[in-house]
Amino acid sequence: MKNKSPEQARKYSRLNLFIRSSIFSSILVPTCILYSLICILSTPLSLYWRSRIARWWIIGMVKLCKIICHIDYQIEGLQNLKKAKTPIVMSKHQSAWEAFYLTAILPEAAIITKRELMWVPFFGWAFNVLKPISINRSNKKSAMQQLIEQGKVALDQGRPMLIFPEGTRIPAGKVGHYKLGGARLSEATGYPIVPVAHNAGRYWPRRQFIKIPGTVRLCFGPPIYPQGKTAEEILALTKDWIENKMTEIDR
Repeated sequence: MKNKSPEQARKYSRLNLFIRSSIFSSILVPTCILYSLICILSTPLSLYWRSRIARWWIIGMVKLCKIICHIDYQIEGLQNLKKAKTPIVMSKHQSAWEAFYLTAILPEAAIITKRELMWVPFFGWAFNVLKPISINRSNKKSAMQQLIEQGKVALDQGRPMLIFPEGTRIPAGKVGHYKLGGARLSEATGYPIVPVAHNAGRYWPRRQFIKIPGTVRLCFGPPIYPQGKTAEEILALTKDWIENKMTEIDR
């Protein structure tokens, strides 16, 4: 499947795209603040209900983005999540779109994030209600130990993990440095990794206001089981599947 974004974008003027993006943002920001307050107030509820409350808003934003900004999506390989049962999902990270979608499709997931994100007013406070695993990246040894200890607890509770192994959003067409954290967690716990490739950065570009009409193609790969493999081998298999799939997606 070829990348259709340049052809589709030509159907719209720059002003048209700016207006669409402005309308979307004018809804996204205030509803994020409102829903953050609702999420904070839901703290006494179980994690099941807290995650569902947040999921309603997230799904709403993905659908709104489709309606206003004309960013549609095509999902492949969902059956691989069922095969893995309680997976460690390791995804390419290019934009906010996949963070929204994956959070919606993985209810009660334990999301690995940097500790500083918890300090962001409203959004960070609400995110903390969903029990993510926030890592202090300034101490790599402590961060790895925290990831493995807290990750095992979450996985044993039946919560899938969501990890962006490149650590930060990488521009479309680029390859970031894949970190060992998710692979070490898989090696230590025995839970499989489900790799994810997508091209969301083509349509919701990193650090850009204007969103480009098109269809995000997001693919879940077959589970990678850690038995008999080192963390380095697990990471290499994960990276190879993701980047090979990226080549196919962007072709």
